[in-house]
Amino acid sequence: MLLDHIEVLDKSFTKLVQGNVYMEKLWSGGRWCEGPAYFGQGRYLIFSDIPNNRMMRYDETDGSVSVFRSPSHNSNGNTRDREGRLVTCEHHGRRVSRTEHDGRYTVLADRYQGKRFNSPNDVVVHPDGGIWFTDPTYGIDADYEGERAESEIGASHVYRIDPGTGEVEAVATDFVKPNGLAFSPDHSLLYIADTGASHVEDGPRHIRRFRVEGGRRLSGGEVFATCTFGLFDGFRLDEGGNIWTSAGDGVHCYTPGGDLIGKLKVPEVVANVCWGTRFRNRLYICGTSSLYATYLKTNGMPYAT
Repeated sequence: MLLDHIEVLDKSFTKLVQGNVYMEKLWSGGRWCEGPAYFGQGRYLIFSDIPNNRMMRYDETDGSVSVFRSPSHNSNGNTRDREGRLVTCEHHGRRVSRTEHDGRYTVLADRYQGKRFNSPNDVVVHPDGGIWFTDPTYGIDADYEGERAESEIGASHVYRIDPGTGEVEAVATDFVKPNGLAFSPDHSLLYIADTGASHVEDGPRHIRRFRVEGGRRLSGGEVFATCTFGLFDGFRLDEGGNIWTSAGDGVHCYTPGGDLIGKLKVPEVVANVCWGTRFRNRLYICGTSSLYATYLKTNGMPYAT
């Protein structure tokens, strides 16, 4: 018997879910929760509450939630790098920053070819230390998740920050609104969501799949999956290569072949997810105003990817 929040579209999904484990609401009170990142050394989760201009901290040891940083420059996506440091996309700052182990704050990138970014959205780190992030305009479209402004670049791209030189390179320039992104378990593939339907009638609402060449370049870019309810936003992969992605009615699970095999129903629009606990078998879910979690049979990829 499966609990009501589990929707099975293919029987293979039953091998990934815990049928007797509830979907838990851990906290509520946000306006648009996003960017969860788990730090195993402290057993806590950092996530963004973008319109409220703050970052929150969920303590896995006692279930408490506190303000981690306020103001947060309307932070959105967060991740951890290979040294366990927090890497953050900022809407209002229009930059990608890093919080050092001693609490110092480092700006990693805020411009491309001398022009300010739009509003960096989501971020992942490659094993070589390269930082990959998306830069749609959601933070400069209005004075709600950032501050209204004109795009200096005039387009929305995907970028890579070189770990040695700090140089910023545009690695994908044919998106309408690039959004969530994540590597495959062997880092040979990069998946990137395009939520262009938010701005263009009949625009993209899909995830594209690229091959990663030499850790620096992308090739391919075919459509991997199209969202069947709302829009994809942030997502993460498990060790089997299955994609667990946000959607309008919860979390959708796709096989590496692009088949939708099941859903975790959530009573709010979901923005992003990440893996937590020692075994990476707890999926943390940022809904519109709340933080949710559930345990699964599968295990997530380690680190930030």
